[in-house]
Amino acid sequence: MTRTMRKVGFVAAGAFGLWLASSSTAFAQELTTAELAVGLNTFFLLLAAALVFFMQAGFAMLTAGLTRAKNTTNILFKNLMDFVMCSIAFWAVGWGLAYGASQGGFIGSDQFFLTSAGGDGVPVYASWFFQVVFAGTAATIVAGAMAERTKFVSYLVYSFLISLFIYPVVVHWIWSGAGWLNTYSGSTDGNWGFTDFAGSTVVHSVGGWAALVGAMILGPRIGKYGSDGKPNAMPGHNVSLAVLGVFILWLGWFGFNPGSQLAIASQANADAVALVAVTTNLAAAAGALGALFTAWLRSGKPDMGQTLNGVLAGLVAITAGCAYVNPLSAIIIGLIAGPLVVFSAEWLDALKIDDPVGAVPVHLVCGIWGTLAVGLFASVPGNTGTLGLFFGGDATLLIAQFVGVIAVGVWTAALAGLMFYALKATIGLRVSREEELAGLDIGEHGSVAYPDLLPAPATSAATPSGTISSAPAAD
Repeated sequence: MTRTMRKVGFVAAGAFGLWLASSSTAFAQELTTAELAVGLNTFFLLLAAALVFFMQAGFAMLTAGLTRAKNTTNILFKNLMDFVMCSIAFWAVGWGLAYGASQGGFIGSDQFFLTSAGGDGVPVYASWFFQVVFAGTAATIVAGAMAERTKFVSYLVYSFLISLFIYPVVVHWIWSGAGWLNTYSGSTDGNWGFTDFAGSTVVHSVGGWAALVGAMILGPRIGKYGSDGKPNAMPGHNVSLAVLGVFILWLGWFGFNPGSQLAIASQANADAVALVAVTTNLAAAAGALGALFTAWLRSGKPDMGQTLNGVLAGLVAITAGCAYVNPLSAIIIGLIAGPLVVFSAEWLDALKIDDPVGAVPVHLVCGIWGTLAVGLFASVPGNTGTLGLFFGGDATLLIAQFVGVIAVGVWTAALAGLMFYALKATIGLRVSREEELAGLDIGEHGSVAYPDLLPAPATSAATPSGTISSAPAAD
């Protein structure tokens, strides 16, 4: 009986195996190579987008850690709402302005409310999802530079408007395939040939310019600069959060930069993605070393905050050229970005521009440097057919990079300035003195992030006039 059952089992297993093999063969025959490529590319794009989305957590942790405890809830809330406001604005209008039918290479004119989702290749919805997380990154950069003194409602308006109009127009100029700065035609015919692979300028400089203008219009935090003009230290409350934030951002950048290849299902794409991952990582490491030793030599002590910003400086700087430079060039770009972030932070203080987390040095200064570095170090022609000055090219690419940097700077700074001045004149941009001293957690939200360490007063809500009726001493 037992032998008979075994024989029946073997026969059944063999029959099932033959059926499975024949079914698999038929399935493989029905699923074409092109369909497999679309599926793989779509998965790759969505995975990269998820990593970039996780960078929102990195920005939140970094900004909260580098600012004071009394403003933690406010900082985290603003980083959350950046992506909330961005998602709606980019769905309704931003995507259409960025990737809709081009009007003179300046602006898109259709695909609003994401009404067109068909077509061959990677689904439009997947492309939108990948692009909206980039828009969210540009919007959230400003949170650090304007931290600890900006009204919550004004910040919501800013997040919405930069994702609705300011950022999408820049995307159209450079990434749409029909913009006046780059048409992705493989040459510079009819366009400048401006090259920014993953957004040193498109994302980081846009956020950096808005951050700079916002910080200037807003003014420094109370007590930041003494009567002699020298800056007073206002250390962040939690270095652990800041370090965690940088690690999350570093991880997210492996979606930010490699994902910008937009495909992986071929040998050429796989090679490009691998190069981007390597150059991204090396520039980050070099940026950390550059900032570490610069700050160490200047102060006599290794500085954790400067080194953290050095990592981000290297990442921002390599983002424009990560697909076009070799590993050694990536290290050089990062090594230069590290000292730049240290010196530019000092320059801002000399100008009495208060940037609590160093957003402007990291994203604007190093975004500009990384963009210009493409014109020097590009050893791969990319989509414009041009090489950098140090690798056999003439000045064509370097000039194009200057033109793009200036154009994006003028556009963003002008519109951001108008927006912030309008907010200041209408609903107000800055909280009251009493709210700032008590902390925005209490003044704006009526709560605190650490109730066992910084208890909320018995009357924690703001009075109708906007002042605080009772508050703990400012830290």
